Amino acid sequence: MEQIEALALSGDPGTESRLADEAQYWRAERYDGLECLAARFSNHRYTPHTHDTYVVGAILSGCETYMLNGVRCYARPGDVCFVHPGDVHDGEPHGDSYAYRMSYPDVGLIQDVASELTDRRVREIPHFPAQVVHDPGTARGFIAAHCALGSGDTLAGDERFVAALAVMLSRHARLGAPKPVGREGGPVGRVRDFIDGHYGDDIDLKRLAGVAGLSRFHLIRAFRKETGMTPHAWLTDRRVRAARPLLMAGKSPGAVAAQCGFADQSHLTRAFKARVGVTPGRFRRASLEAATRHAA
Repeated sequence: MEQIEALALSGDPGTESRLADEAQYWRAERYDGLECLAARFSNHRYTPHTHDTYVVGAILSGCETYMLNGVRCYARPGDVCFVHPGDVHDGEPHGDSYAYRMSYPDVGLIQDVASELTDRRVREIPHFPAQVVHDPGTARGFIAAHCALGSGDTLAGDERFVAALAVMLSRHARLGAPKPVGREGGPVGRVRDFIDGHYGDDIDLKRLAGVAGLSRFHLIRAFRKETGMTPHAWLTDRRVRAARPLLMAGKSPGAVAAQCGFADQSHLTRAFKARVGVTPGRFRRASLEAATRHAA
């Protein structure tokens, strides 16, 4: 289970005119308790400190400034930030406020993703030469992954987070582009069959990679090449297809969401409307009305 806690942070005396600080903290337990933080700070100032893990994140708005190993850094929207384990740093707003999303992956997780990217066992500690990089595309990908990690959609969070870390390592730790993906019909077919039989379960990427016999990152790319979809997109489509006959039979959207593996009814509604064009409730009503007319 993911552990989520919302924090209301008080500001310093005399800062009543500034926005209140807001922060949300949670742990992604399937990544050995990976810490995640989403925050907007107007008043909060970090004292100099270190982490045993990396600090990897992106700025959403405003500007954060911080000293990192004696160097003054400024991070703005579209910037991606890296702090290595043991590096001394602080942090505060440069201007009125800043908002960011941060994650704290341990060395083992970064090495694992680097190994999947390079197709070799990475034993050294990957290094990011630049502390702040302006890369709006990578920042957007990380922000989407960070949001997904805090949602109830396990496979979506896994796919986006592993891919975001791989892109960061490829571009900014100078590990190079991943090798081209060949044809992987057999492994992808096994994953498709597994999804067909387990679409109601809470499936994670590690489990699917085990079924395929591929690394997580390789599976994402190979599955897209073979099917035109990622494993998560395929799973969501399979769940929607399973939902249709249940709604036509008169089951409530809430019950259908639970039976088909969606996080909740709103999750079903978003996925269903994106593929069918109407909400599950409207689809159900139209189906029941059509059945009533046919019976008459």
